[in-house]
Amino acid sequence: MNTSPFNDPRNAYLNAAVTTAGPAQLLVMLCERLVLDVQRALDALRAGAYDQTNRHLVHAQDIVVELRSTLRVDSWEGAPTLAAIYDFLHLSLVRANVTKDAALCEKSLAIITDLCLTWREAAEASARVA
Repeated sequence: MNTSPFNDPRNAYLNAAVTTAGPAQLLVMLCERLVLDVQRALDALRAGAYDQTNRHLVHAQDIVVELRSTLRVDSWEGAPTLAAIYDFLHLSLVRANVTKDAALCEKSLAIITDLCLTWREAAEASARVA
């Protein structure tokens, strides 16, 4: 049996979904992955699996950095506030990882979950208008 990642139907589906997604869909996909990473990190933290906690939180940090770096702060009125939220989340995720603080991880997850829901609703509203 060939277990190459290139022949994996799930990977093929995910690659197709990413390559055909529009900007709003990509943003939602990133946010959903961010929620998943932080939830997985929190679960691993509670289980004492600190290597997994670290892996998930570092990936979450990478996503937040990507979201922040692609944000054009001068493009709309709310962008500076969103940039500050991204900066806060990045710092919180780093602190949660360094200190292995479940409460800080939970607080970050709550913010990220709300942010993801907001982006999903905005993407859906944008799709209805288009």
